[in-house]
Amino acid sequence: MLKKVLVVMAVAIGVAVYFLLDLQRFISVEFFQGLYRQQPNVTAGIYFLIYVLATTLSLPVGALLTLAGGAVFGLTTGVVLVSFASTIGATFAFLASRTVLSDWVQNKFESRMQVVNRGVEKEGALYLFSLRLIPLFPFWLLNLAMGLTTLKIRTYFWVSQLGMLPATVVYVNAGSELAAIEELSISGILTPGLLLSFTLLALLPFFARAVVTFLKRRKVYQAYKKPGHFDANMVVIGGGSAGLVTALIGAAVKARVILVEKADMGGDCLNTGCVPSKALIKAARTMADIRRADELGISVDEPTVDFPRVMERVADVINTIAPHDSVERFTELGVECISGQAALVSPWEVQVDNQVITAKNIIIATGARPFVPPIPGLEKLDYLTSDNLWNLREQPKSMLVLGAGPIGCELAQAFQRLGTQITLVDMMPNVLPREDRDVSDLVRRQLEREGVEVLLNHKTVGFERADQVDFALLEQVEQGQQQPITVQQRRIAFDKVLVAVGRKAITDGLGLEALGLEKTPQGTLAVDEYLRTKFPNIFACGDVVGPYQFTHTASHQAWYAAVNALFGSVRRFAVDYSVIPWTTFTDPEVAHVGLSEADAREKNIAYEVTTYPLSDLDRAIADNTVEGFVKVLTPPGKDRVLGATVIGAHAGELITEFVTAMKQNLGLNKILGTIHAYPTLSEANKMAAGVWKRGHAPEKLLSYAEKYHRWRLGRK
Repeated sequence: MLKKVLVVMAVAIGVAVYFLLDLQRFISVEFFQGLYRQQPNVTAGIYFLIYVLATTLSLPVGALLTLAGGAVFGLTTGVVLVSFASTIGATFAFLASRTVLSDWVQNKFESRMQVVNRGVEKEGALYLFSLRLIPLFPFWLLNLAMGLTTLKIRTYFWVSQLGMLPATVVYVNAGSELAAIEELSISGILTPGLLLSFTLLALLPFFARAVVTFLKRRKVYQAYKKPGHFDANMVVIGGGSAGLVTALIGAAVKARVILVEKADMGGDCLNTGCVPSKALIKAARTMADIRRADELGISVDEPTVDFPRVMERVADVINTIAPHDSVERFTELGVECISGQAALVSPWEVQVDNQVITAKNIIIATGARPFVPPIPGLEKLDYLTSDNLWNLREQPKSMLVLGAGPIGCELAQAFQRLGTQITLVDMMPNVLPREDRDVSDLVRRQLEREGVEVLLNHKTVGFERADQVDFALLEQVEQGQQQPITVQQRRIAFDKVLVAVGRKAITDGLGLEALGLEKTPQGTLAVDEYLRTKFPNIFACGDVVGPYQFTHTASHQAWYAAVNALFGSVRRFAVDYSVIPWTTFTDPEVAHVGLSEADAREKNIAYEVTTYPLSDLDRAIADNTVEGFVKVLTPPGKDRVLGATVIGAHAGELITEFVTAMKQNLGLNKILGTIHAYPTLSEANKMAAGVWKRGHAPEKLLSYAEKYHRWRLGRK
């Protein structure tokens, strides 16, 4: 405590002395030049102390003092004085932060501190060196932030001095050249020395970035020997959506591409995900339409389901689409396809069974698999996931579905419509928890109307078997003030259990640990904004990376991974997640893009909500699909689309107009001014834009217009 008090007193006295004695008047070239001619050593000492004090107190005069140092002392002496004074002052600020200001800095700059802490943990001194060369934070903030890390004082001192030296030399040189100007004329200013100084100032960021890049690459690759030649420009591990698009782009630009897949081409989407689930949903939706035919005046007998035939058609759909992703097609396109388990041997080598392939770049696109939680007793059951569900040929009479996210809700509704009694269980208070409450409530009500038993706020704590019957043990929970409270226990019998609680990135068996490739807390592979791992030539994309595990997002990332891998030495592109749509194929469908209301509130973004009910749309009335609405978020008083949600028939198709509007910066006025065919469901988007327009009508101008029209009629 005494140490903190002493530091605070020292800083306070320093600030007081600086302002009370008006020391800032001495921070001028004229003052130092006049004093330097009379007493050079005293001048150097005073300058040195002022620089140390200003840096310690984080005063915004560093650049001015550095230029003054060059102007007064010249290049050599100026560099020595500035280099040591700035480092000593930075170290004092570093120590003050570590001793006194830790709580204040952590709270005030929490987000930035997280970045700094992660950087120091991963790269230590090199991270500090890179920040000194390429300042991402203000100079004073970096000094304070580093004081809160575990970096040693000695390391901080020498790394800071070395890292700041290039900028010090450039700025001091610029100051000395400026001081050498004898006349304010074009010829007097545009001297070779001054032009060189300005050129060095302009080139300093590029030089610093090149140095940091070189040092980081050298550090990360130092344990490995780079091959003298390569078998391919790019090896892609994984033949799912991300891997196939990456390989296709590489082959299209005439790169030598090798694609490695250990299982079926097409990955999860074709074989166990999007394609089979939509084929099943089509059959289930047809059953629902037949049952509702009486509402249209058509009388039909109760339809029956031939479950084996339904599942065989699902398999036929997969087989019909499979050639689009086949080895034969990609071979014709110029991709060499290899079947086998791939493992990274070095940053440039991939072993596939007994074969070692060398590649300039490696793309990891291994996807994800269903996550199976460690619930006691589950391992003893023949449980289903979205992977093995499609092998079913005998329809279960009852099914317990764990997880009320998109996969759980889609499959629960489909099987319920096909005749299986479904119990849908989730710990969360809402189905589709990523959607706004009004959206999830509508989906839940529809599921319950169709006979699905929806148990929210229920935790599955175990499974047991009694009298040849499987049971799930559930606990109903309520959110207490500090922790969830169990309010009721239940025992649910079922024929089959479907686990749909999420997906986990596939990273095992790839040799990632041996290379030190890092994972995020979510278990996905850690990459930067260019989709690079710690090795700049190893990229990753798709579900193995996240943050969105959608097929279209995987394809989106694949472009960035391929282009950055093949052309990153010329130009790199940071992956853009600003406009990512998604659709949940329940009935009614739920489609979303951009901000939701919950997102906006969490991020403290001001917004307005415009809602248009489909029950008011002519085509929806004619089609008997009036359930749902269009909801658009805009900034207050503006028509720019921040986000949109469509819930209703064909919502996945309707959302595209809002995706385009957001991507191309088109507002609701543009949508309102676009002709939409009548009668179509797409008119719902225009109607929503009309609702917004009416809510922002210029009332005062309209009152003048009303008076004008009355005047034209000869009325007062």
